[in-house]
Amino acid sequence: MPQTSAQVTAAEISRIAGVTRATVSNWRRRHDDFPAPSGGTDSSPLYDLESVRAWLTSRGHASAASPSEELRTTLRLHGQGGGTSDLLVLVLAAAALPSDELTAATRLPDADLVARAQREASAAADAVPAADTVPFTAGEAAVLRALYACVRDEGGQAALRVLAERELEDSAASGAYTTPAPLADLLAHLVPGAPARVLDPACGSGTLLAAVALRGARELYGQDMLPVQARRSAVSLMLTAPEATVTVRTDDSLRADAFPGLLVDAVLCSPPFGVRDWGHDELAYDPRWAYGVPPRAESELAWVQHALAHLTPGGHAVLILPPAMAGRASGRRIRAELVRSGALRAVIALPPGAAVPLHVGLQIWVLQRPEPGGPERKSVLFVDTAADHQGPVGSGGTTAGARTRGGSRSASVDWEETTARALGAWRAFTESPDTFEGEPGIAHAAGVVDLLDDVVDLTPARLVRASRADIDPAELSADVDATRRNLVEAAKTLARTAGHEGWSAAGATAREWRTATASDLMRGGALTLLRPLPETARTRAQAARGETGEDKKPETRPVLTHGDIASGSGPTGAPTGPYDDTAPVIAVGDVLVRAVASGEGPMARVAGEEDAGALLGHVHLFRPDPARLDPWFLAGFLGAEENIAGASTGSTILTVSPGRLRVPLLPLEEQRRYGEAFRHVHELRAEARRATRLAEETAGLLSGGLTGGQLLPSRATEPEGAVPIQGGDSPH
Repeated sequence: MPQTSAQVTAAEISRIAGVTRATVSNWRRRHDDFPAPSGGTDSSPLYDLESVRAWLTSRGHASAASPSEELRTTLRLHGQGGGTSDLLVLVLAAAALPSDELTAATRLPDADLVARAQREASAAADAVPAADTVPFTAGEAAVLRALYACVRDEGGQAALRVLAERELEDSAASGAYTTPAPLADLLAHLVPGAPARVLDPACGSGTLLAAVALRGARELYGQDMLPVQARRSAVSLMLTAPEATVTVRTDDSLRADAFPGLLVDAVLCSPPFGVRDWGHDELAYDPRWAYGVPPRAESELAWVQHALAHLTPGGHAVLILPPAMAGRASGRRIRAELVRSGALRAVIALPPGAAVPLHVGLQIWVLQRPEPGGPERKSVLFVDTAADHQGPVGSGGTTAGARTRGGSRSASVDWEETTARALGAWRAFTESPDTFEGEPGIAHAAGVVDLLDDVVDLTPARLVRASRADIDPAELSADVDATRRNLVEAAKTLARTAGHEGWSAAGATAREWRTATASDLMRGGALTLLRPLPETARTRAQAARGETGEDKKPETRPVLTHGDIASGSGPTGAPTGPYDDTAPVIAVGDVLVRAVASGEGPMARVAGEEDAGALLGHVHLFRPDPARLDPWFLAGFLGAEENIAGASTGSTILTVSPGRLRVPLLPLEEQRRYGEAFRHVHELRAEARRATRLAEETAGLLSGGLTGGQLLPSRATEPEGAVPIQGGDSPH
């Protein structure tokens, strides 16, 4: 039967061709042979896909979309209305296949491809909760082919993300966000020891369970009220930890707990915030409320007690919670009981931008189920990692909140510093709670008696600021002097760098040039693109060499992250799993581009000696042929704002498609002149960042010292004729 070709929008044409929307508009106006609209409206026309592809081919525009982007577009064009649960199951089956078999599958005729996919999905269906067994049809052959290609080239997790996005878009669900990997890793490390049985009662995509599985947990239990999230979580965990026992259920954990009676070593959870219809009335006499019935507006306190109810005595729960619940009057009595009983062990404030909602500084609550006859817990730890990003006493970081394309708010978080502060204070506190001294302005252990006042306000910033009076005045004064001298030196260096004049006006009009996509340059051999090795590919490579799970050893190399490029630091990340000798390693002269277009700071840089030997985080690595491309020239144009915008897709999270980035076609000698200019821009940015950091640190030290009483203003700074304020205690 003849099949009608799919229709595409102008936006989808731009993604297929690897150009901007404006370029597609120019093609429509300037080329009479550009395909005419085959549907849609005057303001939103649709075009016949096959006609568009034929026109692009005649013009030499091959597809520059990544495999995941091809899968996303194909789902929109050919996907059926029955959901994607059967495709999620197929991802699990496909991820276990070697690359050559996946390639063979993509080359099968439509009928054979559908039959093969049906067999493989049916064989894996029992492993996925509530998976539909809807048979594939001939109309889905294009989707199946794109899915196999995506799993082969980018791994099963990339395919899962695309499928989950599709089903969440088609449903009425909202507020489904993925916990950032560094935050999930922090939560996993806040659980002492090596928990074997772990529960996440609001597991979402399974990020928290995956993080603790990488630390050795072997029984993973999850529950989520969205069926697509439960299925995605189950498949993702099976890919991440194939040796673990994974059990994921669908339903509302508060109203319909899928694991009644289950006791685990640890609970990790990022529950939904601010839900008023959480079951307050029907759950009023629930036995889980050992610390008090949660008020209607305090659903978070219901999740806290749900987590405690599932712990073995002495087990730990770590939850991500909104800051308001630390001080709301309605939750005062339950907070008091949590403190009095010793169940609350720590409250850690995170900087804004750590997780959605990005404009709010969320908190981590660490709880421990009391043990009968166990030790008395006399204090609670409070850590304010947010202070590191806002210039308090002793800090050197700043938070840069910025509006990205699409209006979403983002912030750059120094995860290395945040993690070090939180884990350092927590580990020191757990080793000796009674002698823990804390760190002024960062960490403080407050006595239980001191916390049980009329409000029971557990906000970390309030409690750690109160501890700043312990700072030694002489030590602080010496720190101010040293930091101020560094600032003066940095300001002089910045002035010299800014005084350099290495450019001139182009003339009456801006210069124009022919460009090529990165995909074109890769096909021509001038450029090589390297990506992080997907977990499934690592597993296949190890299996091919006969390695067992016990043979795998975590890679000790550092990882260059998205944030390292934004902040200008060296590699600060840690590997999230086993790597082998096929994993890409950074070399001097490589061009590194952030994979997500968010936050402030540069999008690209050239790898230096400090980056050499590191593994790739969420970063694209371009390796140019030095005889044809200058690295700094390449980095300057690849990281340009307009270039990044034209190659990015998404709404809340803007993902950069590396093959769509464009580069001017210039002789090598001219490239080197541009490269030298871009290198100077990089140095200017680095010096400005250093001076800004030192200025913030100096101002924070001075302000904190003056308000904390450790520093006094010099008499030489008093305005002439000033009259001393009378009354109170005076040191003069």
